[in-house]
Order: sequence, then C-alpha cells, then structure tokens
Amino acid sequence: MTYDVAAVRAQFPALAEKAAHFDGSGGSQVPEPVARAVYETLRSAVANRGTFTAAERRAEHLVHEARSAMADLLDADARGIVFGRSMTQLTYDMSRALAKTWTAGDEVVVTRLDHDANIRPWVQAAATAGATVRWADFDPATGELTPEDIAAVLSPRTRLVAVTAASNLIGTRPDLTEISRRVHDTGALLYVDGVHHAAHTVVDVAALAADFYACSPYKLLGPHCGVVAAAPELLETLHPDKLLPSTDAVPERFELGTLPYELLAGCTAAVDFIATLSEHEHPSRRSALVSAMTAVERHEHALLRHLEAGLAELPAVTVYSRAAHRTPTVLFTVRNSTPTDVRRHLAERNINAPAGSFYAIEPARRLGLGADGGVRVGLAPYTDRDDVDRLLAGLEELTPA
Repeated sequence: MTYDVAAVRAQFPALAEKAAHFDGSGGSQVPEPVARAVYETLRSAVANRGTFTAAERRAEHLVHEARSAMADLLDADARGIVFGRSMTQLTYDMSRALAKTWTAGDEVVVTRLDHDANIRPWVQAAATAGATVRWADFDPATGELTPEDIAAVLSPRTRLVAVTAASNLIGTRPDLTEISRRVHDTGALLYVDGVHHAAHTVVDVAALAADFYACSPYKLLGPHCGVVAAAPELLETLHPDKLLPSTDAVPERFELGTLPYELLAGCTAAVDFIATLSEHEHPSRRSALVSAMTAVERHEHALLRHLEAGLAELPAVTVYSRAAHRTPTVLFTVRNSTPTDVRRHLAERNINAPAGSFYAIEPARRLGLGADGGVRVGLAPYTDRDDVDRLLAGLEELTPA
C-alpha cells in the first residue's frame, strides 16, 4: 500500500479553498476529526476534574487520554506529559524552575541554530541565577550543528544544554543521540526543542535521551497548545511557582489553572488521525504511529527532492537549507526581490509561503540575512506534487531566464 495523499487531503476542510499551503512550519492545517473533537467537547458537559459527576469524570478522561496520546506519539511516560499554552510558555516555566537549582558560576549552553523560544528563556533565567551563558555555533556554509560544536562549550560547570532537534528556519537535524551522550557525560541536563522535529519524523524521547522534549501539537495537525515530555522522577525534583491550594502532584504542578479540555481532546484526535496514516494494521497505537510517521517522512522527502530540483533550475534563487540531515523545509531568497515581495507574489496566486526569520533570529543573523529574513517553504502530510509545481511556477515568473 502506498501513501495516498489524495485520501489524506480529503480529510482537511481548509484545503477546499484550493490554496497551496507551505506554512505548516508555523502551524499546520487541521483534519476534520480534530475539529470535530474540539467541537464535541465544547458541546458536552465538562466540569473541573473529579469522580462524582459525569461532567467531572469526562474532564478526567479527556486529560488522561491526551497524556496517553502524546506519550504514544513521543514514546514517553504519560505521567511526565505536561500541557501548557505553548512551547514558549512551558519553556519559560521550566527555565524558571530549573534556575532555582543554579548558582553563580554555573553554566548554561544555548545554540545559534535555535528558535528564540529555546534561547531567550535560558539566557534570562541564567541572568537571574548569576549563571554564565555559553553559545554553541553552527556552520552557516553547511547549516550543520555538530556534537563537536556542543562539546566545545561544555564544562564541569554546565548545568543545562538547550538545543533544537530540527531548525524551524533551515530544517537542520543535529545528531541528538551523540549530543545527549556528551551532555550527560558532563552531568548536565538536555532540553530539546522538538517543535519542528515531531511534525516530520518518528520521535523516541528515550532513544534521544532528552531530559525534556518540548513540542507544539498545532504544528502536527492538532490544536494550539504546547507539550513538554520528561521523566516524572525528574519533574518531582523541580518546584515551579504555583498557587498555594493547587496540587503538588506531577505533572499537574506545572499546569497552571484549569486545562483547556477541548484542546486536549483535539490533541488526542490529532494523534489518532496520524495513526490512521499507517500503511498496515498494528497491534498498538505506538506501532501504528511509527509506521505512519515513517510513511509521512518518505512522502515529504520525495516532494522535497522534487522541490529542490526545481529550485536548482532557477539561478536567481539562493537556498539556505543545506544540511545533510534535515526536515522537508527550505529557506531561500530571490535576487532582486525582497522576501516580502516574493511572499506577496505567491499569495496573489493562492500560494501560502511566508517570509521572515520566524523567531529564529540567531540563525537568521548567522546566515547574514536582512531584516526580512527569507521565504520559508515547509512541506506537510497533505502537501502534494501539484502544490510544489504551483510554487515552482510562481517563482519562475519572478525569475525569468
């Protein structure tokens, strides 16, 4: 059985507008089952979690199911799945909690490749604790961030390393397994930004040896919220600021206020939808998810090869996504056109390809990009060859021979 992109696309009501969407890196379109789950939860009786009434039990069930679903997607412990408003909010919360364990002279490592949400919270938390920030650089010529780049800034005083699993700007996927080995050899913790990673490949938090893995369901066909996966035993050692009467249980101690039950229902539905993309029957949801994401990755990379071949025929286009191992993400500029001009030109042809630095301000600067950044094309499970051909045709109009 082959990946049936037409059948996948039929599940996305937004695609009826006939736009070609390359903006999934900023937020994917949503399949019908996810929208339905959110809608049906809002129409149902739901109360604060408990066991006495049907509404209380429904809320309890929604939370349990969402933790279980995200645990299956990430191959993590459901008891360590923390939900929040966004990855940015959760990373700020985690950075503040971890900073309580740091002292003057401790060191925190961030990278020039990362989205600012995995840089600024750590830089600011380090300043509060009196810790030193050390920067790991990447090679702008290749887009590569190597384990050696990380190792060069590690020391016995390193307490935490924050690194991306995949650059949201240029797609680079560093060797996290080797990075985690080197980080843990120093006794430090590893905080991984998996926002752009989880949308495109099989995730195994244990295999990556990430102490914290943060992602955003709305980048992988779900609703707008954030998730951090960590070992519950590690979460037990952290004490975030919280209200006095709120529970101290893990993971609830990190979830401030009542959870958005309708969004959690959407998360479960998104994971279940991804599992249906598997090419075979499977004994478990995790097994189906591994098969499905393998098929998605194969589909997206076939389109990526087609896209890159087309871009290579346009001499006015400069591509910045060059790493050997990367997500199906391409950042480029067009000679004699600003990224905003390119974005506008494509938008007039019903093609959504955004422009900017996308909060990845450090890598954009390192690549020598101006204030406008570049044009970013991100492929998704619902992208088809016609979408890519429309994009290439639109760019060819801007870059005549």
